[in-house]
Amino acid sequence: MVIIEVSLLSGFILASRSRMLLEHRTIIKKIEVEANVVYLYLEKLNDESQTFILQLEQVIQMKNLKTAIIRIYDYYQPGGLQISSYSGAGR
Repeated sequence: MVIIEVSLLSGFILASRSRMLLEHRTIIKKIEVEANVVYLYLEKLNDESQTFILQLEQVIQMKNLKTAIIRIYDYYQPGGLQISSYSGAGR
């Protein structure tokens, strides 16, 4: 099982429409949303490219947003962690 862990930018939440769209993707087995993190559970990944779009809603105006982290790892072997980041600069 592969987990994609997306830390949300400060002042943002996952849009409900985005969650509904993600739930219809057959590759996604489960979605968990905690205070400021979204977890996407995938049964497995292969060599085929996958794109996941998470739409966020800003609920609190924040200045000087820091980058947020995306972690991708195997549930059973978390040591092979892949880390990336994103920011709100493109808004």
